[in-house]
Amino acid sequence: MTSGATVLTNLNAATLSADADGYGLIPDAALVLDAGKICWIGARKDLPSDWETAPQVDLEGRLATPSLIDCHTHIVYGGSRAREFEMRLNGATYEEIARAGGGIRSTVAATRAASEDKLLADALPRVDALLGEGVTLLEIKSGYGLDLNTELKMLRVARKIGELRPVQVLTTFLGAHALPPEYEGRSDEYITFVCDDVLPAVQAENLADAVDAFCEGIAFSPEQVSRVFDRAQELGLPVKIHSEQLSNLGGTAMAANHKALSADHLEYLDDAGVQAMKDAGTVAVLLPGAFYFLRETKYPPLQPLRDAGVPIALATDANPGSSPLTSLLLCMNMACTLFRMTPQEALAGITRNAAKALGQHANSGTLEVGKKANIAIWDVQEPAELAYRIGFNPLNRLYFLGEDITKT
Repeated sequence: MTSGATVLTNLNAATLSADADGYGLIPDAALVLDAGKICWIGARKDLPSDWETAPQVDLEGRLATPSLIDCHTHIVYGGSRAREFEMRLNGATYEEIARAGGGIRSTVAATRAASEDKLLADALPRVDALLGEGVTLLEIKSGYGLDLNTELKMLRVARKIGELRPVQVLTTFLGAHALPPEYEGRSDEYITFVCDDVLPAVQAENLADAVDAFCEGIAFSPEQVSRVFDRAQELGLPVKIHSEQLSNLGGTAMAANHKALSADHLEYLDDAGVQAMKDAGTVAVLLPGAFYFLRETKYPPLQPLRDAGVPIALATDANPGSSPLTSLLLCMNMACTLFRMTPQEALAGITRNAAKALGQHANSGTLEVGKKANIAIWDVQEPAELAYRIGFNPLNRLYFLGEDITKT
């Protein structure tokens, strides 16, 4: 035992460990935190005598879970698309909105025009909303610059968020998100620019932990994305993909062949794509916020993914155009209500499986000895209540690397 140990007692622990039944519940549990990690977990009555003299925190029977993980966000961006949202609801067509300056290109223009300080100031309240619901691990993508300087700027801002807030931030380069206006009609040339100029600059500044791309008819083909992934892997960066959201182009199978960490959206995923994900160990990340906001009707293939044993994660997809969502608790409810996931699957989707989607499952996502002491304490008795309630935040306190950060 070391002098910095803390014992959390009188709690119900949902470990979410992969080899446990259900939630992995340990009633009347105790947790020992030391040096930022979990040193012991089990029934309170079995607490080793070595820890009996350490400071104890009585949690009065509350539920403890791994802290939450948002494994897919676009939370750094300039401007707002609220006016576009209103126009669409008032009957404007896509073409009319585009002529009025709307769509992703409006976000690109606003992001290019914004300073790093402005992007940071705008992003922090969105990040704080996630932290306020128990998030301690957050992925942030670029992809609204689509030029060298702005992509670097976005990634620097994302890194800065991890310095200013008690949260681990992983950054993802998403240069192949959309075609910028200056490359209109020259998508292959833009992919060459991404591979030859932007990706090496991103890597030189150590600004990305992974590389993503949007494989879709309105974005880039599997062949073009494969070029980006080949370059990323030459630079030692893992890959992930936005795929099969609007059509089935086979992008998921291509990404799985590149050993992608995750494939995200997946509404139009076919059996071949599911099998490729299973074979590669690629995580399925479902994004119910975008499904809801865009009024989609094509559901992701939940049962085939279950049957194949593909891990299923959830994320907010926080972005200005298709999922302005900054609540993982609401995301859980959406997944259960819209996709018919179970509350247990939903909670695993924002803890254990979200960690795997980010390549962080060795140290995050479950309450197990040796993992980071990132723990959420909830004013609920049953884990299902986290997915059941709508617009309700029962977070009591939050531990990040063993420190109570609830008031920070």
